[in-house]
Amino acid sequence: MVTTQGFNALLKIVEEPPAHVKFIFATTEPEKVIGTIRSRTHHYPFRLVPPAELLTYLDSVLKSEGYSAEDGVLPMVVRASGGSVRDALSLLDQLIAGSDTKKIAYERSINLLGFTHDNLMADVIEAFAELDAAKAFTAVDKIIQSGQDARRFLEDLLERIRDLMLVHSLGQDAKAILRGIGPEQFEQLTIQAARFGLGSLTQTAEATAKALSDTSAASNPRLQLELLCARVLAPAAKQNSKVAQEPVAEVSKPTVTAKKTESKPVEKSEPVASAKDVSASFFKANWQIILDTLAKQSRSAWAVAFTSKVIDYNNEVLTLLFQSQKDVEAFRNSGGAAEVLRSVIREMTGVSVKYRAKVADAPSKVSPAPVIESNQDDFSEEEEHEELKTEPIETSDPRTGEFILREVLGAKPIKGEK
Repeated sequence: MVTTQGFNALLKIVEEPPAHVKFIFATTEPEKVIGTIRSRTHHYPFRLVPPAELLTYLDSVLKSEGYSAEDGVLPMVVRASGGSVRDALSLLDQLIAGSDTKKIAYERSINLLGFTHDNLMADVIEAFAELDAAKAFTAVDKIIQSGQDARRFLEDLLERIRDLMLVHSLGQDAKAILRGIGPEQFEQLTIQAARFGLGSLTQTAEATAKALSDTSAASNPRLQLELLCARVLAPAAKQNSKVAQEPVAEVSKPTVTAKKTESKPVEKSEPVASAKDVSASFFKANWQIILDTLAKQSRSAWAVAFTSKVIDYNNEVLTLLFQSQKDVEAFRNSGGAAEVLRSVIREMTGVSVKYRAKVADAPSKVSPAPVIESNQDDFSEEEEHEELKTEPIETSDPRTGEFILREVLGAKPIKGEK
């Protein structure tokens, strides 16, 4: 930077320049230029290139050089460059030099750019979704042992939570904002986002941002990561413990008193809505309230359904995400959990929903999920009628349909027919 004496000498030339001379000053620190010179010039600040334009430009550069990149590579380059075209081209040149083929691999790009691997990130997100402290602290240990920079990991985690918030709020429309992400990565984001509520994602983002600001001055980065896990898991675990204890506390109260105490919170917390206003957003926003009401009506039904998350709702079909196939079987065969939950939803919305189950630990399966629906005409308290809807399966064995009805669905032949 020019000294004050140098600026004063330059000022004399700037005040009375020759007719054929035009001065163009370029600096990254305009505040250090003395006011007498700035007042005699026009200031044109250069801005960073927007991510969408930079992504398109880098793609054209790759094609002109005869290279291509896997899904997710160019968004990483754009993010690492911070909007600077010069830095983006330098990083892209680094990836090309480190590639063995004409196609830049995603896995190698993660290692070269120093980003957090998807497996480590998925472990942390899964631990936060399941409120599993053991899994969360184990993931932190893996991050430290792998040599991952703590601050870079927190930046990646905050970016992932932001992506989950967009997917949770916008659904499929989030593809327009999350440019450059492949179909498999977007499907993974959709499944992860369905396991959180918007409030829990916001709380996790705030805790991560605080940990990121504290890490820069911390001498022990591992401690900051473990404190982050505690901040995220402790409030959610306390809330779930409170919900789990409420139905038990009401058992000791007299019957008349219990009915009175239950009626008041229902009026305040139940999101009563008409059938035409019910949507996927309604269920996602009020799912915890529905589960709380379910816990008050049936403790056993709540124990089966409390880990489920809402993915979608369309044409009275409610798509729920379960942690495993065992949870799906427990929900279907628990002796009335599905119907109790259906009655709670019916009281709050006036809609008798059907269920579509989706398993979290098998996102790559293409087979259609089962739909559980009730026969309202024949339904009674002693018996629950449920029917699974699946896509037709072409087979040469004529007994396949009968086998599924008998062995899987537990159907029995009607009397009088062989």
